Amino acid sequence: MAVPHVIGDAYVVAKRNLIKIKRVPDLLVFTTLSPIMFVLLFAYVFGGAIDVPGGTDPKAYREFLMAGIFAQTVIFGATITGAGLAEDIKKGIIDRFRSLPMAPSAVLTGRTMSDVVNNVLVLIVMALTGLLVGWAIHSSFGEAAAGFLLLLVFAYAISWVMAWLGMLVPSVEVFNNATFIVIFPITFVANTFVPLDTLPGPLQTFAEWNPVSAVTQASRELFGNIPAGVPEPTSWPLQHAGLYTLIWSVVLVIVFIPLANAQYRRSTSR
Repeated sequence: MAVPHVIGDAYVVAKRNLIKIKRVPDLLVFTTLSPIMFVLLFAYVFGGAIDVPGGTDPKAYREFLMAGIFAQTVIFGATITGAGLAEDIKKGIIDRFRSLPMAPSAVLTGRTMSDVVNNVLVLIVMALTGLLVGWAIHSSFGEAAAGFLLLLVFAYAISWVMAWLGMLVPSVEVFNNATFIVIFPITFVANTFVPLDTLPGPLQTFAEWNPVSAVTQASRELFGNIPAGVPEPTSWPLQHAGLYTLIWSVVLVIVFIPLANAQYRRSTSR
């Protein structure tokens, strides 16, 4: 099938998913409320009890916090891909898509691309919330844009993992429970909310190699949010956080795009 035709089909599927957000705005509202709640809770409730270098400045922890909130938010946002596909399979919509003269890969590509747009909207809301609580970007416009782009690239790679899982499990409820059990620990056993030197030995080693720590570290560096006095990372992933994040993103895409497309061909309504 010609590439322009595949792109056109993917655009139609992406548009269908975005129209759903427009017609059911609650989807976007509740997607943004959760991270806003995290920002307010950590900034004003827990922030005073968590020390970071420069901690005497009330803004220090809030600036440290935001990159971690961004990372957690886009990863949880990527789960929308899997939940949407699980729902479409259950309702028989995927069977209908397969009966149409359209590129098979367009359904998954359109689904993942529409969720990138959703993540962009959520990041905008999150950035505005961060500015209100005292977060600031201390780098150039280009570096800040690169920080947001890196977050979106990593989230896009995660969305293909979620696409595969969403078509593998028997229901949306199972998908939500399974992803929560996995994503919640990996976003907390990282440098998202606390400095790594506060973690015990085994957890600290895991966190240093956790790709969530890398994307958070890279974002902090690109936003200019590394607190003064923070020692240089000693582990390779955090010394090369941007590169490590891109390596993980490429590996996930290479592995899970074929797996997701193969699972799409096998999936039937349940």
